[in-house]
Amino acid sequence: MQGFNLMAKGALKEGAVTALNKELIALAIGVASRCDACIGFHVKALIRRGVTREQLMETLAICTYMGGGPSLMYAAEAVRAYEEFLPAAPRINT
Repeated sequence: MQGFNLMAKGALKEGAVTALNKELIALAIGVASRCDACIGFHVKALIRRGVTREQLMETLAICTYMGGGPSLMYAAEAVRAYEEFLPAAPRINT
């Protein structure tokens, strides 16, 4: 787990692609993989990074476009998680 954590930190750090956009990509992969835990984890991370509802919804629209009905169902779970986690989440200033 420590090795995976180090890899995740390296992959998600700010670079040519912003950390926020990397988290959006990670969420999209979680939706495409139908991983509830990944969706929850990355939605929380996105909220801490200040994602807007519009950014989230556009990302989920691409997931649905590419993955069809099954992705739509998991995209809905991501929206539910966003609405649940948003009020209590601390923010990271980036």
